[in-house]
Amino acid sequence: MSDRHSPDPLPTLFETLGGEPGIRALVDRFYDTMDVDADLAALRAVHGADLDQARNKLFWYLCGYFGGPQLYIERFGHPRLRARHLPYSIGILERDQWLLCMGRAMQDLEYPPARVEQLLNVFFGVADWMRNRDG
Repeated sequence: MSDRHSPDPLPTLFETLGGEPGIRALVDRFYDTMDVDADLAALRAVHGADLDQARNKLFWYLCGYFGGPQLYIERFGHPRLRARHLPYSIGILERDQWLLCMGRAMQDLEYPPARVEQLLNVFFGVADWMRNRDG
């Protein structure tokens, strides 16, 4: 029995961003941008020749991170993001290019400026934590 006086639950960020299709659009725009924007060359170089695996892993991860299905965990277990990124040289340049690329992707998809700022603040903490070298 529902209580008519209890507020409706707030939508998850996953729902707000359009569920799986919305997250897929964000991830695809992110990698498409990385693949063509010359000022993101250092970031692109970290990802190797084929972006398909990276696209899927980021999509699966963000679905769960934003409150949707735990697709990444179902496939690989705990994300252990820092440990999984240790083989890659990630410094301030790569962190900043990742954030720039994600910002461009969100702007291209016409996210409201407040949403872009909110997500970039969240992403900054994770991206900075991924750094494994100075500079």
